[in-house]
Amino acid sequence: MLNIIMCGAPGSGKGTQSQLMVNKYRLAHLSTGDLLRHEVATGSELGRMIESYTSKGNLIPDELMVSILAKHIDSLPSDTPGLILDGFPRTVAQAEALEQMLTQRGTQTDLLIDLDVAHDELIGRLLNRGKTSGRSDDNIDTIRTRLQVYEQQTRPVSDFYKKRGKQVLINGMGSVDDIFGRICACVDAL
Repeated sequence: MLNIIMCGAPGSGKGTQSQLMVNKYRLAHLSTGDLLRHEVATGSELGRMIESYTSKGNLIPDELMVSILAKHIDSLPSDTPGLILDGFPRTVAQAEALEQMLTQRGTQTDLLIDLDVAHDELIGRLLNRGKTSGRSDDNIDTIRTRLQVYEQQTRPVSDFYKKRGKQVLINGMGSVDDIFGRICACVDAL
């Protein structure tokens, strides 16, 4: 099983690049953002709890995110060639929990791809996405909070995997195709 984590600040292109990887490598795409937005859309108690965190730009508690993700991993068909995790783990504690969960399932993370994008470009991308997608969390105040949370809590995840020899930093600037080419070169080298 090929397990890849797509990492980068909000607006770095994780979702776009993850979808391209799903198409090329036939990986199961687990986007925690999509999973959480789906749960919020159901209007369930869990969805309301999730929204109380995400509407302010904050992360949901680790235990809750790990249990949601484990449920989805366990529901994948047995012939799934691998996973691409988009938006998880977001903290070192989640990375540790992910590695424990994967080990219990007889697998591991093979690669963390960290998309590196300039701060001003991230803000511009997110504001533009807010205009075109209608996502309420793509407004300037929430964007600033999300970027600050990323720097404080999620950037250390990249270092966690770098220490294990599993992190690669990819220039996330340029065309979607150029960025995808850089990513494929790393994945194909595994």
